Amino acid sequence: MLRLAILFFVIALVAAVLGFTGVAAAFAGAAQIFFYVFLVLFLLALLVAVLGGRPHDVV
Repeated sequence: MLRLAILFFVIALVAAVLGFTGVAAAFAGAAQIFFYVFLVLFLLALLVAVLGGRPHDVV
């Protein structure tokens, strides 16, 4: 049980160092950019599928 407490303490220290130096904010900004890029790609794929899909009477 003591090992688990020490492990959580070390993880908390690493998270604090990363969070306090602004690295977490940089990763959050990158994640936000990726979210919007993939959202646009999804909407484009959806639009192409709806407007330019294969005909329904293809056998």
